[in-house]
Amino acid sequence: MQENDLIRALESPAAAPLTPWELFATWLDEAGTTEINDPNAMCLATTDANGRPSARIVLLKDFDERGFVFYTNRESRKGQALSLHPQAALCFHWKTLGRQVRVEGRVLMVDDHESDAYYASRPKGSRIGAWASRQSRPLESRSTLVSRVEELERQYSQTDNIPRPPHWGGYRMTPDYIEFWHDGEFRLHTRLVYNLTEKGWERSLLYP
Repeated sequence: MQENDLIRALESPAAAPLTPWELFATWLDEAGTTEINDPNAMCLATTDANGRPSARIVLLKDFDERGFVFYTNRESRKGQALSLHPQAALCFHWKTLGRQVRVEGRVLMVDDHESDAYYASRPKGSRIGAWASRQSRPLESRSTLVSRVEELERQYSQTDNIPRPPHWGGYRMTPDYIEFWHDGEFRLHTRLVYNLTEKGWERSLLYP
């Protein structure tokens, strides 16, 4: 998307792309050239059994018209929350660009084949870490975790063939709401919203 097209898209819903994916891809690409670290970082908010919200930063690993994909230990706090309430929210914030993208929707696990493929692409140390960490559960001391990592490193010292832990895998958020927020002078920000309806994506602007 060219700069002039981007400006028009933010000024008028009718000038925006019919779906949010082209605009998101443009913003993510631009963030990749300006952000110091992790332009794919996003805040993931979930809700537990008691309705208590919880938020943390995770990394976007893939996206397409089906949604946004991230990976984690499914026995973690966020994994347990998503098993109870498979609805969540994401927020990307690129301070250097003065932009945010807010996303809401349903979250489902990706299939084993997709999780296996991503797991196999990770560095060996990260694959060992997925086995070593009992994510979100109490840890007696840091040395306990270090010892577990060292044990696994010895176990797999002669091979890179480390199977994916059955409790570790991907999730895909399928959005029904995406908001593009652009910083404006005197707090007069631009907010372009995509709402998914039976007829497809509807575009509108919100007051800042």
